[in-house]
Amino acid sequence: MDAVRLQGVTKRYKTQVAVDDLSLEVPRESIYGFIGPNGSGKTTSLRMILNIIHPDEGRIEVLGEEALRAANDRVGYLPEERGLYKKLKVHQILGYYGSLKGMSFADARRAGTEWLERLDLADAGNKKIEALSKGMAQKVQFIATVISRPELLILDEPFTGLDPVNHEVLRDAILELNRQGTTVIFSTHDMSMAEQMCDFVFMIFKGRKVLDGTLASIQEHYGTDTVRLRISGGPELVREHPSVEKVVDLGQVQEVRMAGDPQALLAHLVQHTTVQHFEIAKPSLHDIFVRIAGPDASNGAALTSAEEEAIR
Repeated sequence: MDAVRLQGVTKRYKTQVAVDDLSLEVPRESIYGFIGPNGSGKTTSLRMILNIIHPDEGRIEVLGEEALRAANDRVGYLPEERGLYKKLKVHQILGYYGSLKGMSFADARRAGTEWLERLDLADAGNKKIEALSKGMAQKVQFIATVISRPELLILDEPFTGLDPVNHEVLRDAILELNRQGTTVIFSTHDMSMAEQMCDFVFMIFKGRKVLDGTLASIQEHYGTDTVRLRISGGPELVREHPSVEKVVDLGQVQEVRMAGDPQALLAHLVQHTTVQHFEIAKPSLHDIFVRIAGPDASNGAALTSAEEEAIR
């Protein structure tokens, strides 16, 4: 049974179609990434799954139930807009959030203490929220979201604003919850994080589904037309070759999209400069994202049924 299933879901705001005929299946115990540009419909989709807002058309099932309430004890939600009661102490906050999910205050406090120790906040329990740093407060809000060990965890941009250390701590906590059976849906603009963590990646663009599948199947769908290279000369030497469609200059490395034989490009470069690295690779998720939603994209067309089946 899927943890979440959407069938033909559409949401309009007056004349604006925010989500257009969206169908999704999120397998249980998977990590499912939502990606897409700002305003593409990601947050609207998440809020419909939570029943915070209702679709105009279509059907949504969450954990085998329709019309699941947002406060259901089996679901945890970390919104993009963070918010904690600043005058309360951390233990009070965690006790309160636990009680909202049906826990006794004692159980919530015990679970909160364990989580605080795990996330390097052991000394923060008696501090007020207003006394915490931004990163510490964000970890407390994450604890409040997962304190009841939800079956389904929905995270909207969970890593925004975190330094690398806290980023890693939170990532490890999410992976551990998943290993223990929690299904995780999270939206992110960090393509490398989606590549590293997600079993499946879904992309929405202008309200329509344009990607849905494993990273390997998505990359396979887009072929092996990408070369990553590092040379002594600049990107101009690469751009002048007729088989090159596009060069993304990353500083020390160039990512090249090819329309011809990569070996011809390699032979050209060897004649004119020192080639330090040359790799024929599948496109990164970042590159695929830009192809669909970047300024040079054609239309970001929704997947056909045949394309969706091929990617899956």
